[in-house]
Amino acid sequence: QVQLVESGGGLVHPGGSLRLSCAASGFTLDYYSIGWFRQAPGKEREGVSYIIILNGSTRYADSVKGRFTISRDNVKKTVYLQMNNLAPEDTAVYYCARRRLATTNTLDPKTYDLWGQGTQVTVSS
Repeated sequence: QVQLVESGGGLVHPGGSLRLSCAASGFTLDYYSIGWFRQAPGKEREGVSYIIILNGSTRYADSVKGRFTISRDNVKKTVYLQMNNLAPEDTAVYYCARRRLATTNTLDPKTYDLWGQGTQVTVSS
C-alpha cells in the first residue's frame, strides 16, 4: 500500500523537543523528496522543511531554521523532523508529504502528491 504515516506528536512545554517520524511504504523513496508541513487552526498549510532522499539536500522555512532538523534513514524508509526549542506558535498538525524529484524543489504544498494523516503537536505550558 502506497502511504506515508506520521508519528511522534504530542504535548510539550515551551523550550522542549519532539521528534516526528514519517514512515514511507509502497514506493521507491529515492525518486522523491519528502516535505514536512504544518497547519494551525484557521491558518493555511505551511511548508516547514524538505529533504531530497537521493542526496540528503535540505531546506527549511525561516521560522524554523536553527531549531528544526530534517533527516532520513534510507534503510528504514523513514524521514525524521527533530524539533528543538519549541514555542507555542509551533502548535499545529504536522504532515509529511512526497514530491517527485524535479530540477527545482519547493515547499509549495500544491506540488506534493501523497500526504500522511498528520500528527498533532501542541506546545503549551
